[in-house]
Amino acid sequence: MMSRSPRWFMFLASASLVTVTGCAPPSLLITPVSNRQGLAETELSRDSWLAFDKIALIDLSGVIMNESRSGLLTQGEHPVSLLLEQLDKARRDPSVKAALLRINSPGGSVVASELMHNEITHFKTSGKPIIAVMMDVGASGAYYAACACDEIVAQPSTVTGSIGVIMQMFDVSGTMKLIGLHSDAITSGPLKDAGSPFREMKPEERQIFQHIVNEMFDRFVKVVAAGRPKLTEARVRELADGRVYTATQALDNGLIDRIATMRAVLATLKERTGSSAVRLVTYHRPFDYKPNYYATSPARTADVNLINVEFSPSVGSWTPRFLYLWHVGVP
Repeated sequence: MMSRSPRWFMFLASASLVTVTGCAPPSLLITPVSNRQGLAETELSRDSWLAFDKIALIDLSGVIMNESRSGLLTQGEHPVSLLLEQLDKARRDPSVKAALLRINSPGGSVVASELMHNEITHFKTSGKPIIAVMMDVGASGAYYAACACDEIVAQPSTVTGSIGVIMQMFDVSGTMKLIGLHSDAITSGPLKDAGSPFREMKPEERQIFQHIVNEMFDRFVKVVAAGRPKLTEARVRELADGRVYTATQALDNGLIDRIATMRAVLATLKERTGSSAVRLVTYHRPFDYKPNYYATSPARTADVNLINVEFSPSVGSWTPRFLYLWHVGVP
């Protein structure tokens, strides 16, 4: 019986093939394989061979959802779970003195954004500083999560902000009428099918959903005000009309602390931790190569189904979602 040991194995196999061209036989290289699925650590840079302290680079990318992302031949990662796993690994390693949270996300679901904010807040109880560095976009739910960090930094071309909530609804009753279809729901109460896409929304239903959106918006505003001590809650509300801001606008309005490069942020973390020389490390699954601090696995930041329509019999296929999300083209 084959061993289930997590040790690495390497085999070099050559296969001789007869070809009409008479070319030399190709070789097949089978690279090391590990049965461990836990996060591996990769060193991205080292100031010197005498550097013992570490700074952990942690990614928050793509649309934030409280569910696993589907992928080719795999279920994919659960964004909240992955972030927690990375934060815990950095928190438990005594050599890690600080963390750099690299953000490239337009936000996502309300719950997932809040969970990430909570886990970043928990990480800070270790006493290790964590700085958020936004790349292309750090908006809505991603900005919500960033507000838990000690500092928020943006690149000169970063887009951020979009403080607000959206619950995207839709109505196909007109189309159904054109093709001769009629929906007839039997409910236990008058609001059981509230938000149904098969009929027009009633005024009392809209009022209920608006109340929920307003409550979630109030929480967003309070989180921003708590994370941005220089901004009053009233000022946050003035800024929170859903729009996105350029890095310069965000800095002028106090939504971020500064505009700086990754190298400048690393220098700041070294100064805060009193480390003259550090190793920059990141965490990833086996086979996920990371050559430097700009590398990240591809993430389609706009890949989100706002109205969550899946023509399948699964429960929740027609369920609208409450989102802290910036998405171009949302009505």
